[in-house]
Amino acid sequence: MVGGGRGAFIGGVHRMAARLDDRYEFVAGVLSSDPQRARDSGADLRLAPDRCYATLDEMLDREQQRADRIDVVSIVTPNHLHHRAAKQCLEAGVHVICDKPLTTTIADAEDLVRTAQRMQRVFAVTYNYSGYPLVRQARQMVAEGQLGELRVAQIEYAQDWLATDVEAGGNKQAAWRVDPQRSGVAGAIGDIGTHAFHLAEFIAGVQVTKLAADLSIQVSGRRLDDNGQMLLRFANGASGALWASQVAPGNENGLRVRLYGSKAGLEWSQENPNQLRFAPLGGQPRLITRGGAGLGGAATAASRLPSGHPEGYIEAFAQIYSDAADLITAANGGETARDNALLVPTAADGLRGVRFIHAAVESSRRDAAWTAV
Repeated sequence: MVGGGRGAFIGGVHRMAARLDDRYEFVAGVLSSDPQRARDSGADLRLAPDRCYATLDEMLDREQQRADRIDVVSIVTPNHLHHRAAKQCLEAGVHVICDKPLTTTIADAEDLVRTAQRMQRVFAVTYNYSGYPLVRQARQMVAEGQLGELRVAQIEYAQDWLATDVEAGGNKQAAWRVDPQRSGVAGAIGDIGTHAFHLAEFIAGVQVTKLAADLSIQVSGRRLDDNGQMLLRFANGASGALWASQVAPGNENGLRVRLYGSKAGLEWSQENPNQLRFAPLGGQPRLITRGGAGLGGAATAASRLPSGHPEGYIEAFAQIYSDAADLITAANGGETARDNALLVPTAADGLRGVRFIHAAVESSRRDAAWTAV
């Protein structure tokens, strides 16, 4: 792991997700840019002292000399460090699992796509909400034509944790997210808007071609957006709207997707992830439950517990790690991975997310002008 030491949130989530299905062993890391914090963090996590490294260069060099060297690196640093770390790992022959957004620039994201292809390494991006069983069920239902022709997509991701300037009080997670040098050109749109965008394309099975965005800063003194609203146009002619906000009181992690076609509509909410509402035109709406009868193969493969036993955020995150493990095992053995593993977001999906961020920022700068993604 690169990053994810003391005081980090997402590093712990990645480690729990990796352990859940017994597919990984956590053996080495550069857990902080501060050498002492890196060593202390490694001790907290019971890593062997000689595998708690001060720099990525040191880790890659020394691990290459070991018979039990690392197979894959998980990158959980702030955004501006993703590109360099991921490229170094790929060029050292190490597979990569990287947090989103992939990079802060389109050029860097394109470079990682090319490097992963050249080195023939697996590259997974943790758009973790695509790991939920009922998200995969929704994707399958859309692909099977159960909604008919897709017409309308409504996506929102609302939080309230940045409704005040918590960064001024020393909140580490807020501080780097509102800093253009570490977060990139966008704030909320880069942090959570990319999740909403990926989920919309993942379920719909069709790409957004252009958008018209209005990004705003609601908390005085910030340099990056904390709220964004936009219109979307899909390649098949469908219309959409996306709202991403971190200043919406009363919302904790309100990711919600609604899709409407010529035959039916469906709705899924991350805060109630074990139910998918399906409403056929002129018929009675029904709730599809995770683990229940009649689920498709992708949803069944992503379910770990019997019906009525809730699964949530960590399990969905773990699904991305499990899919990546299938791909890595297949790549290392020269085999073909199972079909469901191919649902894992790749570097190409990460590139889509970076292009979305830059299109939204450019559109907003031009007074919400329609801008190609």
